[in-house]
Amino acid sequence: MSYEETTIIGRNPVLEAYRSGKTIDKLFILDGCQDGPIKSILRESRKQDTLVRYVSREKLDSLSDHGKHQGVVAVAAAYEYADVEDLFKKAEEKGEDPFFILCDEIEDPHNLGAILRTANLAGAHGLIIPKRRAVGLTGTVAKVSAGAIHYTPVARVTNLGRTIDELKKRGMWFVCGDMDGERMYDVNLTGPIGLVIGNEGSGVSRLIREKCDYIASIPMKGDIDSLNASVAAGVLAFEIVRQRNNKNR
Repeated sequence: MSYEETTIIGRNPVLEAYRSGKTIDKLFILDGCQDGPIKSILRESRKQDTLVRYVSREKLDSLSDHGKHQGVVAVAAAYEYADVEDLFKKAEEKGEDPFFILCDEIEDPHNLGAILRTANLAGAHGLIIPKRRAVGLTGTVAKVSAGAIHYTPVARVTNLGRTIDELKKRGMWFVCGDMDGERMYDVNLTGPIGLVIGNEGSGVSRLIREKCDYIASIPMKGDIDSLNASVAAGVLAFEIVRQRNNKNR
């Protein structure tokens, strides 16, 4: 199966893609172009909260290959996004407490694909990713997920912090990984839980960290002090699995 992203070139094709309900991850507009058709496309983009970038003609030429882009190029997701409600439905179908993995500004598609694969194997009911400053469901993400993308839903939200607040109202609590936190073995990771994984370089952002109920650290004995984001996600996710299994014995 192909997981390639779709590049949509030209004003009418882009507008029709939006109106047909196709998910557009990125929209590239020629800098300074603000005529009627472009304004119509931008109105549609706001409904999806698409990431819009104003770029040079040279950039658009390179994206469109043949240069006949009419000032606009869109990149559609390689795979469709779910709603957060779909994640709850998956947990309900399995008769389990919700277990979601939230990715705070993960930018590397290989990391997101690996986290998606881990989420599936750890029995998580889905991923939640932000629309801004983060990679979406690209072809690379789908390939690295090794098929997990077919089984584990990925919801994309406008504001991760607001989403956490809404999920707390539904009985969920949240833990993020950080080397300064409490040992993960000493944190109760059972019940309806959201595991927050931070950016590859800066970790979990301050605002999101402050919204987490617990901060868990992974005990390490080596000479360096950090793990790759996807590896950390795997270690913490399977500690959740271990604790859940022990509770159900």
